[in-house]
Amino acid sequence: MSAGIRAAAHLTVVDLFAGAGGLSFGFRKAGFRNLWAVDHCAAAVETFRRNVAGKVACADIQANIQCPPAAIIVGGPPCQGFSSAGRRKADDPRNACVSVFAQIVARTKPVAFVFENVEGFLTCEQGQRVRELLEPLIAAGYRIHLRKVNAANFGVPQNRKRVLAIGGLGFDPTFPQPTHWTFGVPGARSALSGLARASTVAEAIGNLPDPAERPPGNPADHWCSPLSERRWGMLKTLEPGQTMRDLAQAYRHPSYQRRARRRVRDGMPTARRGGAPAGLRRLRPDEPSKAITGGAGSEFIHPSADRFLTLRECARLQTFPDEFVFCGTKTEKSLLIGNAMPPLWAEAIARGLARDLQRDRNMAQSGVLLSFMAGVSKGVSPALRRVAGMIASNFQLSTQQLGLF
Repeated sequence: MSAGIRAAAHLTVVDLFAGAGGLSFGFRKAGFRNLWAVDHCAAAVETFRRNVAGKVACADIQANIQCPPAAIIVGGPPCQGFSSAGRRKADDPRNACVSVFAQIVARTKPVAFVFENVEGFLTCEQGQRVRELLEPLIAAGYRIHLRKVNAANFGVPQNRKRVLAIGGLGFDPTFPQPTHWTFGVPGARSALSGLARASTVAEAIGNLPDPAERPPGNPADHWCSPLSERRWGMLKTLEPGQTMRDLAQAYRHPSYQRRARRRVRDGMPTARRGGAPAGLRRLRPDEPSKAITGGAGSEFIHPSADRFLTLRECARLQTFPDEFVFCGTKTEKSLLIGNAMPPLWAEAIARGLARDLQRDRNMAQSGVLLSFMAGVSKGVSPALRRVAGMIASNFQLSTQQLGLF
């Protein structure tokens, strides 16, 4: 009996950098049993404990940390050091967590692994973090798909572009295929238009009642503090789809012009962002949401009500069920929700891997990068194209294995 078949007798998962548990929650829904999880944030650990069965530890993750053997190791290392939502810092200590993840997987040798991160991971330090992830894992025998994909293509009501790496130890793992076509963002792939339409904001949150004015709300975390008259007047001027850039000059923060022109380093050349308060926007009800972040509850305006989204609405857009309990302060909950892997997306990944583990596989193949997809749009930035070229050269990818649109 192969190692994969033995592991499949009891599908198990270990979650590194667990956060709120979105990855593990999705894997549990696909039939996996969580053996152990770890995160350094007390609010994350308590949230995980309340919602996901299995042991969870509150600790800083080091390369020599001991975790139980499991069929699959999953994790989304902290991304603040290379996220386009903030100022990148090459020397941010959190960047080293990518290497720690790779070292733990290479040493522990689960049958498969899943790595998730923001799209800025690809271009950080000219692709250095990508090499830190791939090189030790390929040397350990993993056969890996590395792709930038959109959660909306998997049923999540949100255009959330993320990088996924899925590796199998000596076998070619299944990379989930899109189930939905999306819209509302530049470059959405029309080739997927034969699939089901992506879910919209209205479909995700439209049946919620008016929020309470104080916690806890019903369902939990569905509440919104009353706004000041000036703040309410500002929100009221924005129509669905409009952003801070559409506000009258009187409502603009003094730093707006300075910050609004800052380019997204890993995005298309025409993409611009400004950071708060330029992120202010009213969501369109008939499109998937923009990506939910830790600041969405103070930046994203309800499609029809003159207020910001509640935490529960943000959680729904992340596909967490209303019964999922978030612990900590409002700020901590916002970060847990915004940083999480959407459980619906995690479940789709888990179901593919569960099928892999139940098949008899040739486990003697050597490690290799099977594919690299650099983007989900029809164009990529010069920085991303350079990184794609480096990856193709260093890991000997053919044109067929290198996805550039």
